[in-house]
Amino acid sequence: MGTKLVHSMIRVLDDIKSIAFYDQVLGLKVADRLDFDGFSLIYLRNELSPFELELTVNHDRTEKYQLGDGYGHLAVTVDSLEAEHERLSSGGISVGPIRDFKHRGATLARFFFITDPDGYKIEVIERGGRFV
Repeated sequence: MGTKLVHSMIRVLDDIKSIAFYDQVLGLKVADRLDFDGFSLIYLRNELSPFELELTVNHDRTEKYQLGDGYGHLAVTVDSLEAEHERLSSGGISVGPIRDFKHRGATLARFFFITDPDGYKIEVIERGGRFV
């Protein structure tokens, strides 16, 4: 039996702010929204991948979530790292420096990090090698 990854879920405080962020930064659009008593599930994706980011909003929550020390990051790939770095920077997004990560002397990945409104880290990787 094979498995297929379909989504990753994060809890967010402000759905409007989070939806705007993920649209502006990653081009993710709302694919579905399910509202329940007390919480909402919002699924975001784009045309490049069927994988979705599920935003969970607990309606009675008033304080940001504690991310803990176990969470790492989400990762996305882009065609041009420099162009994406410039686009996000000029759009008012705080971006980290571009890094060239090497393994045994060869570039494994070129990337930078951004942070969403709830503090979740997102790694932006240039497409190539194992990150196509």
